[in-house]
Amino acid sequence: MEKATVFFDIDGTLLDENKELPVSTKESIKQLQGDGHDVAIATGRAPYFFKELREELQIDSYICFNGQYVVYKGEVIYQDTLNPTTFSRFERYATSVNHPLIFMSAEKYTANHAEHPYILESIHSLKLDLPSYNPNYYEQSNLHQALLFCKPTEEEQYRERFPDFKFVRWHPLSVDVLPANGSKALGISKFIAHAGIDLKDVYAFGDQLNDLEMLSYVEHGVAMGNAPQEVQAQARYITKHVNEDGIKHGLSLVGLL
Repeated sequence: MEKATVFFDIDGTLLDENKELPVSTKESIKQLQGDGHDVAIATGRAPYFFKELREELQIDSYICFNGQYVVYKGEVIYQDTLNPTTFSRFERYATSVNHPLIFMSAEKYTANHAEHPYILESIHSLKLDLPSYNPNYYEQSNLHQALLFCKPTEEEQYRERFPDFKFVRWHPLSVDVLPANGSKALGISKFIAHAGIDLKDVYAFGDQLNDLEMLSYVEHGVAMGNAPQEVQAQARYITKHVNEDGIKHGLSLVGLL
């Protein structure tokens, strides 16, 4: 078969519910690579959050910050940032209604609240270290993404006030903040244009709301069995739950294993 390029989300896709890499997933990735296919990551995480995973899987191409930062074979080929003027207004408003923020650049991430319970619960669910406290970091660095901490019922006010940003919920207490046109699909389009890859040879695996555009954009979108119905509806294929060798099954389903 033709050489394929396969993009994998991380949380709930490569990593199981315990944030661990299933043995069958690691073996499947190794087999894909051994058969000459290209493997890349497409995640909402920052690059410093999955450096060890990239090294373990020997992956040097990835899309992170939900498409705002694209790396092809170790080289940054595309990046986008949140408009600083709009973001300053956004930060002031969020602060005025007591909704904390995390600021995310390519180098590090910081928070404008030292120990807010929403931040603690959300970040601990990813099993990551908490951000440092620096309420002015957004004024000092280019931000590829931010995290807004609020309940679902409090989310709509931001869409109405800040149409230049996209808000994508990833946790009951938190949403990703991106440029309005930002998505993993955009990142993949930049990636394959740079690499000269035909869309018919592109596969993607995902399980959450930030995977919607990606799964519908690629020729071969695969939703995990643990994905909500809204996400599964955008995929061409549905594999098993991540805890049930979902990646191995999905790769067999699409004919890559």
